[in-house]
Amino acid sequence: MSAAADAPTAVRALGPARLTAGLDGGARLDLDGHRALHPAPPRLRPDDLVALAGLGELRGRGGAHFPFARKLAAVLRACGRRGCPARVVVNAAEGEPGSRKDRTLLERAPHLVLDGAELAASALDAHEVVVGTTGGGGAERSLLDAIAERGPGPAVRVVRLPERFLSGEGGALVRGVNGSTPVPPGVKRRASDAGVDGLPTLLSNAETYAQLAVLAALGADRFGVVGAPGEPGTLLLTVGGAARVPAVVEAPLGTPLDEVLEACGAEPGRGVLVGGYHGAWLAPRDIAGAVLSRAGMEERGAALGAGIVLPIGPDACPLEETARVLHYLAEENARQCGPCVRGLPRLARAFGDLAGGEGTPEAVAEAAGIGAGRGACAHPDGAARLAASALEAFRDDIAVHAVTGSCRPRVRKVLPLPGDAAAQSRLTVDWSRCDAHGLCAHLAPGLIRLDRHGYPEAPEVTVPERFAEEAGKAVDMCPALALRLSPETPPR
Repeated sequence: MSAAADAPTAVRALGPARLTAGLDGGARLDLDGHRALHPAPPRLRPDDLVALAGLGELRGRGGAHFPFARKLAAVLRACGRRGCPARVVVNAAEGEPGSRKDRTLLERAPHLVLDGAELAASALDAHEVVVGTTGGGGAERSLLDAIAERGPGPAVRVVRLPERFLSGEGGALVRGVNGSTPVPPGVKRRASDAGVDGLPTLLSNAETYAQLAVLAALGADRFGVVGAPGEPGTLLLTVGGAARVPAVVEAPLGTPLDEVLEACGAEPGRGVLVGGYHGAWLAPRDIAGAVLSRAGMEERGAALGAGIVLPIGPDACPLEETARVLHYLAEENARQCGPCVRGLPRLARAFGDLAGGEGTPEAVAEAAGIGAGRGACAHPDGAARLAASALEAFRDDIAVHAVTGSCRPRVRKVLPLPGDAAAQSRLTVDWSRCDAHGLCAHLAPGLIRLDRHGYPEAPEVTVPERFAEEAGKAVDMCPALALRLSPETPPR
């Protein structure tokens, strides 16, 4: 993990500080400090926990916003049918470069996350809680310290996954915990039916478990004192981009978007990306009156996603920023279906041409629609959604670029990407030498996947900077000398 990624994050609360109580000073809450603010979670019977989650209308905060009570009930039904125990998994593997909320919870308030997970594990009679993380750093150290500070309870196991965009996808996380390559499974499979160790698994992100602990402490009535109609409570937002004061913000659902931007010293500028890199752009004309709730974002053609808010300010080019992100998403594909392997690079090229004044919106729309609904996971559709929203939000900018080739922005690289998102090199397989030893996939699991015969699936792979070390090891240790690294010129 880079030093920047492990740097402390400012925390703010608009309205009641629930998840962020005691975090404004920047210090980590140890168990004593945590208990001074949050009571120990009660022991609830399974039906009582389902009822509590239902009355509190608690929804997941990882992106899909699925009702937690329904997910919990599904796990209970599966355990009853199969007569087997359940597993509880905390998804803290934030693959989205623009998100820091779950990491901040683990860094500053790890016991709140563990309280919620322990509450669920107790109700489900699960003997183990698994926490999936990426990157190590301060968040993982804080989590391990919290595990050591706690008393008797379910065992807690921490599993570190590669720092990739798709590591936080639920199916990818389960595969990683089970010892397989952490990519989406390609076949829709509910964790509630068969997740970790093939057992019914309650899988939610770190914020959701923290919200569950708060709900149990407050009760449904007090929990719903703040929030939007049908969407009670607060949510965590990661506000970055051109914000002068980037922060993790706790706000009641239904808070106006411009209020959040103002609190972080941000102006809408030329656009705001909401929901992350599978989210949607809002043009300035769409921001006035927009509220941060599921219904409020749907009215604007967007979605809350994982609570990411990225204004780009007045001096950056929204087309160039979108092109950068689409190139990154193309490099982060799961390499297991045509829409990912071929469709995403085509979409990135088409949008790059558009940003350079040489392409057309029609070409971008065609590239975005080729794999619609046909990917092995939601990654191609998410990238297509981002591109389509840019075509809608930035029609005037597209017209300017068509004439001038660029709007000549004064600021570049506003949207956060891990390191330099431009490719540094290309890893190529010499098929005349490859003997299907499989060592390369073991040394570079973030880059290479094997087909059913044991050969690399792709003849060449672009290597982002953060994977350069493992790519070099794969080249150096290939017993058949079948791998080669060569420089690649980054796209504009």
